[in-house]
Amino acid sequence: MPVISDPSEFNEEQLYVDLRAALGLPLFLKCEGFNFAGSIKLKAAREMVDAAERDGVLRPGSVLVESSSGNLGVALSMIAASRGYGFLCVTDERCNQPTVRLMQSLGSRVHIVREPDPVGGFLGARIAYVRAVCASDERYVWLNQYSNPGNWRSHYRTTAPAIARQFPHLDVLFVGAGTTGTLMGCARWFWQWRRRVRVVAVDSVGSVTFGDPPGRRMIPGLGTSVPPPLLDPSYVDDVVRVEEPDTVRTCRRLAGRGFLFGGSTGTVVSGADQWLAHHGRPGLTAVAVAPDLGERYLDTVYRPGWPEEVLTEDPLETALSPLG
Repeated sequence: MPVISDPSEFNEEQLYVDLRAALGLPLFLKCEGFNFAGSIKLKAAREMVDAAERDGVLRPGSVLVESSSGNLGVALSMIAASRGYGFLCVTDERCNQPTVRLMQSLGSRVHIVREPDPVGGFLGARIAYVRAVCASDERYVWLNQYSNPGNWRSHYRTTAPAIARQFPHLDVLFVGAGTTGTLMGCARWFWQWRRRVRVVAVDSVGSVTFGDPPGRRMIPGLGTSVPPPLLDPSYVDDVVRVEEPDTVRTCRRLAGRGFLFGGSTGTVVSGADQWLAHHGRPGLTAVAVAPDLGERYLDTVYRPGWPEEVLTEDPLETALSPLG
């Protein structure tokens, strides 16, 4: 029985869902949402905060500030509250309102960017705001999840070896690409220790991560409007791009079988489904990383009529076309 005094000390590492029964898909889903932060981002948040404390960057009176689409913001809110730091999350209007309220409930401040940068999109505008805040007051500490090596190291130390222990004969691993911390940590580990594992990155249509043109994206989490500094594509064997209507359909299919997952998970599962349809074979062992759960998406992905009702295009055309 786990007994903890710090909420970041607990994370369920060994839960997998066999999707053959739910979706007829030969895929094991590693569930990373069962901790007090509700997502895989707890791992990166703890690694980065611990390193900043060891290096003396974080001191009594420090205020963390970070750009986040939601899940990392919740994780840092939780850690800041438990360790006595302030926290300012800089996000944009795509962030789910339940996520904003959750951060505020944990004592954090939330700044919502309303206008995208002409070149860098919402992410560029968020980062510009973070830089301005840090320049205005030396108490602010930006961990910078986009280039902080603690982001990928957390998954090199935990996520990848945990998967390898559970699936010693793993053939293919599907990982969503946001900051690419999870992707790079897992890919580096398997490259070093299990070279035969094929690592497939799953990205959103409209993301520029792998050199595609930018487009409109409404589901927070995966995808970027600025190339992620952590990414080294030489570690990635394949890339699958998922249109947001497919993400929504996959999430709702899973919910129809009792599994309420978040938008990032729906994207990863949809991408894995696409890849396996073309490259799957009998006896293939495939695992996908599920970053989050679905409660924070009740007002978006799981609301009837979303996203058609918030788009300017014709709802019927939008339902059948990419959102990028």
